[in-house]
Amino acid sequence: MLNVLFVTFPFFALVLAGYIAIYRGWLALPAIPGLNGFVLYFALPCMLYRFGANTPVAELFNPVVFGLYLSVALVMVALAIGVTKRGGIGWNDASFGALVAAFPNTGFMGVPLLAAILGAASAGPAIATILIDLVITSSLCVALSRLDGAGVAGAKRAAKQALTGVVGNPMPWAILLGAVASAYQVVLPKPIGDSVALLANAASPVALFTIGAVLARSQMTSAHAMPVSHYLPVVVLKLLVHPLLVCVGALIARAMGFELDVFTLTCLLLVASLPSASNVSLLAERFGADNGRIARIILITTTASFVTFSAVVSWRV
Repeated sequence: MLNVLFVTFPFFALVLAGYIAIYRGWLALPAIPGLNGFVLYFALPCMLYRFGANTPVAELFNPVVFGLYLSVALVMVALAIGVTKRGGIGWNDASFGALVAAFPNTGFMGVPLLAAILGAASAGPAIATILIDLVITSSLCVALSRLDGAGVAGAKRAAKQALTGVVGNPMPWAILLGAVASAYQVVLPKPIGDSVALLANAASPVALFTIGAVLARSQMTSAHAMPVSHYLPVVVLKLLVHPLLVCVGALIARAMGFELDVFTLTCLLLVASLPSASNVSLLAERFGADNGRIARIILITTTASFVTFSAVVSWRV
């Protein structure tokens, strides 16, 4: 366990550094969108492209991985909505609570963390989960969030709006370009390849620092009191139930005759054990959900996952 903590500590230390920088005023709040923009539009796409280009296409688009992870994501959405709706929360807040429960922080944190623990081969399954969460899980939850007042027609419009947002997100395109490069053995000219490599190498530290900064901003601007029952069940679902469902799903898949090797299962289990994705807070704010609740869930899962994620790594690796 101690050896695992030595590996995971630097990643969480960078998150803490970003949090402290904002909380102490060493970095101004207006700087956060710039950090986010650099990671989202430059560094992270380059990192995903490199991983995609160096991963066989069959591993990037493994149908068993897609089927298992998507099934677990749908169950997570159903469970989270069931738990929170029973507590009197409306569709809008329940849906974004479901998204923050089902959507791990794979892009900003998971891919570099898994690569450090399992090696570059872990990129294939991790990237597949990013596509599912960005395209399907997010669109579904945004659509469900409109059922309060807009009904089915509003949900359809919201789903279309969410898919339009996916088209404008550079991460799926970077993954697809990487897959094309892998399939056709495309090698970038050295000056371009070196530039992509520099940006890719910056993705992990800047992304982790930015997560901490975003969490600090959310804590500072959305610190209103709320019942523990509004966020703790979602935290439990994300950190404990999500990885458990991956294990159960893997057993079912194998019982049905699908091939799922130990390494791929370990990758999916570690992805499910990650904290909630920080970008859900931006979506919640955009669609008028209780962003304070979502930010609190992200903060608690990120803090607690230093222990829970490390424990899963110690158990499986």
